[in-house]
Amino acid sequence: MPELVLASHNAGKLAEFQALLAGAGARLHLAPALGLAVPEEPAPSFVENAILKARAASRASGLPALADDSGLIVPALGGEPGVISARYAGRGASDRANGERLVERARHLAGGERACAFVCVLVVLAHPDDPLPLIVEGRWDGLLLDAPRGTGGFGYDPWFLDPESGLTAAEMAREQKNARSHRARACARLLPLLSAKLAA
Repeated sequence: MPELVLASHNAGKLAEFQALLAGAGARLHLAPALGLAVPEEPAPSFVENAILKARAASRASGLPALADDSGLIVPALGGEPGVISARYAGRGASDRANGERLVERARHLAGGERACAFVCVLVVLAHPDDPLPLIVEGRWDGLLLDAPRGTGGFGYDPWFLDPESGLTAAEMAREQKNARSHRARACARLLPLLSAKLAA
């Protein structure tokens, strides 16, 4: 069975990926369990940061690596919070602080201007110097709310309204969220390609 290190230290992401990749036919190692350091994310794009994280994890572990970089974008705010979604209100900020800062920044937006999207870029490297990373993307479009709703999920989930269901991501059962989220969509594109990449 192929082995793969997941280059994330975010507990919420780890739980989601373990569920989403359960049928991948690979043994998934978690970066914290291997004692890997949390990598820097200095790049301005999701794909660049995901590649940096995958390379660091593969080099440190000696295993093929899967990394994601994901976050929320609000086009009317120039794509904020984007790649700094997890630290939008400052390093070490809580999910609530990040959400409240975004709501304050978006206070002047109305109607369609409140469109937003969760995006996820996944990168798989067969080894640290892999010249041809496997890259897939998932996107979940929604609307930004003024006030949080729901107690599930993490990050911006309570402020993200899924128009199709009328629920926020934080109001959804885990199975429901995992069927429609940006990570679910990215994983659906990744899974048919993963075995071939790891066998290369």
